[in-house]
Amino acid sequence: MRIPAERLDQIAHRFAELEARMASGTLEGDAFVQASRDYAELEPVAKIAAEVKRAREEIVSLTEMLGDPEMKAMAEEELAAIKARLPDLEHQLAIAMLPRDAADSRSAMLEIRAGTGGDEAALFAGDLYRMYERFATEQGWRVEPVSMNASEVGGFKEIVANVTGAGVFAKLKFESGVHRVQRVPVTESGGRIHTSAATVAVLPEPNEVDVQIDPGDLKIDVYRASGAGGQHVNTTDSAVRITHLPTNTVVTCQDGRSQHKNREKAMQVLRARLYEAQREATQGAEAEARKAMVGSGDRSERIRTYNFPQGRVTDHRIGLTLHKLEEILAGTGLGELVDALISEDEAKRLAALAE
Repeated sequence: MRIPAERLDQIAHRFAELEARMASGTLEGDAFVQASRDYAELEPVAKIAAEVKRAREEIVSLTEMLGDPEMKAMAEEELAAIKARLPDLEHQLAIAMLPRDAADSRSAMLEIRAGTGGDEAALFAGDLYRMYERFATEQGWRVEPVSMNASEVGGFKEIVANVTGAGVFAKLKFESGVHRVQRVPVTESGGRIHTSAATVAVLPEPNEVDVQIDPGDLKIDVYRASGAGGQHVNTTDSAVRITHLPTNTVVTCQDGRSQHKNREKAMQVLRARLYEAQREATQGAEAEARKAMVGSGDRSERIRTYNFPQGRVTDHRIGLTLHKLEEILAGTGLGELVDALISEDEAKRLAALAE
């Protein structure tokens, strides 16, 4: 996609304007925070735009030099190199200019729940959690479990974790949906392949100002924790259940020994769920467009199959199959899938703009 020269000039002018404001020393408080955010978002776009402009100017200059017999050979060589590089620069700029999801730079809440398949589904939910945990470590992110309901045979019936770092939501948002596994359970004596599933949801973490919760809208219950969880379970009323009455959103947390800590973590999860509901409501007309990309983010949508007998992982949204099941579940190979999903989303949004 060729970006008009006027648009390149607009980007350069806006960036210079922001640089001057940042250097003026007159910005304070919210104005400084907003200017800093705008500067950080525009800087990579401005750098690529400057490269594109410079390459185009060099092409004009070198083309003029072709008329000079002494300079022709050198000009032809440099012209060929720049013309070969320019399409890639144009493509990089077009992608950099695509409208960004305001939540892309945020940390995220990761929720994994065992679906159909009983104990095997819980074990698979545990496999998925470890996959994301290792992938997060590779990215330099921090993973902190917020709430978990462990299965008696291992794995999790449900686990919620906070993934903190730069650009977490941008990379993980396409992981939301139903993940299916096909394998022979360790308890299966006949060697039959079973199919089970787990649901993944990735929610951008809101700031305090994003979601205002009226304490009067909350019903808070405390009760004695149950299930696998250590010696402290069943000894105190430390578990917390919070119901947001206007939306009937229910969040429970029973992992910590402290009722206060459990309440704090439950509020964190509640805030993330309410923020995501707000985002979905405000997107409105964009919802259909999102479904046309690599997925709607609908948690009921089957997005990926992990087939153990064949050692493959297939992402059904983009038709990509990788025979790297072990590496993907180990976290080290997940990046290839993540990058492919992001690239597909960018390609489809670019195509939509060109129509």
